Amino acid sequence: MLEDIEDGAAAATRLAGGAPLQSTLDVADPGDWLALDAGVREVAWHRPQFLPGWEHSAPLPADLTQLGESRLAVALCHRDGRIRQEAVRQSVRYPGLLPLVVIRCADWVGPVREHARQLLREALNVDSALDLAPLILRVGRRDRGAFGVEVLGQILRQASHGQLAVLFADPDRIVRRFAYRLAIEGRLLRPAELARAAARDQDTVVQDLCATAALTALGDEDAYEDVLPPLLSARNPRTRSAGVTALRRAGRSEQAELFLSDRSALVRACARYVVRQQGGEPAAWYRERCTAPGDPELPPGAVIGLAECGNRADAGLLRPLLAHPAAGIRARAVAGLRALDCVDAKQMRPLLDDPAAGVVRETATALLPSAKELPADWLWERTSSERPRHVRVGAFRLLDARGGIVALRAAVGLFEDPDIKLRTWAGQSVQRWHPSPDGRRGDAEVGELLDRSRHLFSDHMLRRRKWEAGVDS
Repeated sequence: MLEDIEDGAAAATRLAGGAPLQSTLDVADPGDWLALDAGVREVAWHRPQFLPGWEHSAPLPADLTQLGESRLAVALCHRDGRIRQEAVRQSVRYPGLLPLVVIRCADWVGPVREHARQLLREALNVDSALDLAPLILRVGRRDRGAFGVEVLGQILRQASHGQLAVLFADPDRIVRRFAYRLAIEGRLLRPAELARAAARDQDTVVQDLCATAALTALGDEDAYEDVLPPLLSARNPRTRSAGVTALRRAGRSEQAELFLSDRSALVRACARYVVRQQGGEPAAWYRERCTAPGDPELPPGAVIGLAECGNRADAGLLRPLLAHPAAGIRARAVAGLRALDCVDAKQMRPLLDDPAAGVVRETATALLPSAKELPADWLWERTSSERPRHVRVGAFRLLDARGGIVALRAAVGLFEDPDIKLRTWAGQSVQRWHPSPDGRRGDAEVGELLDRSRHLFSDHMLRRRKWEAGVDS
């Protein structure tokens, strides 16, 4: 695999010396062809320090008709457009050079581009199109690259389901999107197959494309038996939400209750819509499940779901859940109280010492509006290296939100923290620090803290910060 332009230049040198194409680069990897092209052509324009030696030791002859496959590959990438144009004409002798013809179809030189496009149109068939699809689609993102994509679509519209299937598993999501669009356009996939593809693929565009197509293609209720299970059991929330919304159309709205406590907010919202359309009341469903604060079977999604569709009076059901044995429940209870604008800073404070990072993260977020009301010394204690990392992070977020000398003191104090990310955040906090308008000017401690942060500033910026704080340099 050629990883960069230098690798491409090295491969070009070997090819110019007559090394076989197949042993020099991975001919199935579109990245290798693109790296070779850049290594021969772009390196000579933009990075002359990497000018390959073959330009002097083994220059290309004026007559390209006698060149073998390896040296003709170099000629197809040459920085001289006239050489590339003649190389395109000669490439018909070597079908293995078709990937470079694909690249030349987006060439900036008109004659090179037109000859390459004519050759590609004549040479491409279904089998070669399947092999070249990843490269054509990558080149298609370039200026003048649309031609290859258009021709590829024309050819692959003649492909069968089995032939296109190889592209459904391609690691490049752009290739998968293209293949699924063609399959949907040609109605090559049954609704059940589309549903499984939506549940399996990790790309959100493919998920939406296939889920929508699967549900659109359905015409009778019986067909839902094969389509809904993959959608409703999918790991990705976008696909699950499509399945939940389809429950109403399938006449199975009662099943939407199972998803009211889903871990995804999108799925919960879709489930509430379906339940309401059936005449149900999601808020009442959530309240019923949140009335037992010690219930070990209480799903976290039900807790935050209550906040999403309830009212401020429901805070009374959420507060007891702050002491629930499950960390997920405690975290959702904090998030729910924040959503209802019912945060009691005094009640929340102990949760900054929670053993679960998720709970502390939600607590710090909930307390941010009240940061200036929290005792600075109490927060400062929690930035000690003896505390767990997530506690130090939560305390620092709140100290930083206070601004002024308190934030500066906390950030400088974390310069020696054992966690590199926390040290980095502390440094960034100091760099964006400015004195508070109501702060005391001329505070000697500010000057001392800024001096300890000298490595973060240029001399000019350090003097400017000190001037803003009224501290002499």
